[in-house]
Amino acid sequence: MPAKDISSYTFEAACDELLTIVSRLEEGNVTLDESLDLWERGEKLAARCQEILEGARDRIAAVRGADAVVESGADEDSDDTDEDDE
Repeated sequence: MPAKDISSYTFEAACDELLTIVSRLEEGNVTLDESLDLWERGEKLAARCQEILEGARDRIAAVRGADAVVESGADEDSDDTDEDDE
């Protein structure tokens, strides 16, 4: 049975399979060829996890950037109000 395309994995699915691979490799009950195949798949899964984390970081940065613009706009409004009071 062919392995599922990793590019469609969620973070949790990729981590779960990666943990399974690590466990199998640590058990040592696989041939050298199987170990190499598992290692290569593990590398791809780790890259998928990193890709998802970077996407999440970018989304957070975008929200923080939008919040900063809103906050700076609010600060400017409050500064204008303070000047009017003086």
